[in-house]
Amino acid sequence: MQKSEYTSSRKREHLEICCEKNIEAGFSGFDDVKLVHNALPECDMESIDTSVRFLGHNLSSPLFIAAMTGGHPDTLEVNRRLACAAEHFNIGMGVGSQRAALENPSLEDSFTIVREEAPKAFLCGNLGAIQLSEKGPEWADKAVEMIDAQAICIHLNPLQEAIQPEGDHDSKGCLDAIRELCKTSKYSVIVKETGCGISLETAKKLWGCGVSAIDTGGLGGTSWAAVEAVRAEEISLAEIGRKFSDWGIPTAVSLIEIAGQNKPVIATGGLRSGTDIAKGVALGASLGGMALPLLKPAMESYESLAAAIEKIQRELVVSMYLTGSQDLDSLSKVRTYITGITREMINI
Repeated sequence: MQKSEYTSSRKREHLEICCEKNIEAGFSGFDDVKLVHNALPECDMESIDTSVRFLGHNLSSPLFIAAMTGGHPDTLEVNRRLACAAEHFNIGMGVGSQRAALENPSLEDSFTIVREEAPKAFLCGNLGAIQLSEKGPEWADKAVEMIDAQAICIHLNPLQEAIQPEGDHDSKGCLDAIRELCKTSKYSVIVKETGCGISLETAKKLWGCGVSAIDTGGLGGTSWAAVEAVRAEEISLAEIGRKFSDWGIPTAVSLIEIAGQNKPVIATGGLRSGTDIAKGVALGASLGGMALPLLKPAMESYESLAAAIEKIQRELVVSMYLTGSQDLDSLSKVRTYITGITREMINI
């Protein structure tokens, strides 16, 4: 089997495992965050404005369809439904890693369908930092061109690569590659983790490279170590995957560490409701990304996906109303109570 075929078949396996197995692990920290209730909201819930401007684009909601899939023919329909939702609700969307389609152009359809179904949506391409380091900015350009994206997400996934049977274990040169891309690209560069979070120290390095935004991709949602543990044929590798399934920085902790720099931050990792998105905005996020909560309904039908998004949106609006927030700017100033492990971690 050629390398591109390995990559493509792996994408299908990932999709099946995420939908069929219990691969959520860790603690996101959002249960430790409470929005201060306002008994006198002094606003009209029906006219609450959830719109946000992100990287120069006007979106109707901070809900962001986080990177999920693509790169195998069986993933095309899921991406089509997600793209239709992004267009209908005017929300941002990121595609899954485009490595498979870059290695084998015959797989591009599972990605190009996204722009076809969402001609006006804010779309983000996706490429691994290791592939960027190996192939150079040209691959990032091709990924963006493939879906006519306005931005690219460069994903960091050292834990997944460490557990993955066919993983890339040499990450030297990734920071320099990101810096070079930021210097040469005509599109926005977002750097995201994939389930282990980004620390303040790493964020400072990334801001120094000139990245446009950071996506926390923190602990508390889908564990790619757990996913790879399911895939691993070697018992020892599977055991290591399970051992590291809760490795990382909780999303809320990562967000608190890296927000407040007047730089856009996406809170992703374990957000499971519109209230979690509201908490993320109150803690400094511009957007709140969700993957697994949208993937499962997207696998069923577009109607199920649209219903899930409408529920999340309603939860966000109710949360804003109960904090007296007429818009997201007001929500970003709402006071929070932080307790438990999250409080202990941010006070270390």
